[in-house]
Amino acid sequence: MEDTIVFFGSARAKSPEQVEALEAKSSLDTQQTAQVRRLSAYYEHARSLAARLTTWSLDTRPADRQLVVTTGGGPGIMEGANRGASEAGGLTVGLGISLPSEQGLNRYVPSELGFEFHYFFLRKYWFAYLAKAIVGFPGGLGTLDELLEVLTLVQTGKIKKHLPVVLFGKEYWTSMLNIDALERWGTISPKDKDIFHVSDSVDDAVEFLTRELAPTPAQRHA
Repeated sequence: MEDTIVFFGSARAKSPEQVEALEAKSSLDTQQTAQVRRLSAYYEHARSLAARLTTWSLDTRPADRQLVVTTGGGPGIMEGANRGASEAGGLTVGLGISLPSEQGLNRYVPSELGFEFHYFFLRKYWFAYLAKAIVGFPGGLGTLDELLEVLTLVQTGKIKKHLPVVLFGKEYWTSMLNIDALERWGTISPKDKDIFHVSDSVDDAVEFLTRELAPTPAQRHA
């Protein structure tokens, strides 16, 4: 396994089944229900995007160069991506981290493809080293740490390979990362905005990533 598509995102996003269970218990007020549903929608987007990219990879790439959906192996967005890849019939990897609050790898990561790291820096190294693309979904401090480090490495040329980056969820990312303000202040160059693609739909993200990751003729006939 040499080629991965890495999904970053919140561990707090609920699956549709979890949302249904919470609503059945009437344990959420109106504001909490809206918040849970909004984040849960991204679980489903991650699931769909991972499934479609996995299907595309299985159809277009040689068996020894499949694009393997890889996540932090936890719940939420990570589970959604692992789930989508698994449902599409592909392999999927979880690079977990040993934390007191973590409950281990989600059930969609096969035991032989689940790994646990003690140090964040080693985990982030393996995310970046094998990645052929990065997809950042709405997430908290951990997601921001992972994603911004990748963007910094691309911007500074420390990552030299072609590495398309998608920020999925325009409303979230434009509120979290005011890139236009950085440009206005002169702290980034206009060309730095080209190192990522902001997407608001699975169709758009699939179109962008499959175009960027399309195999060469040599790869197709290998």
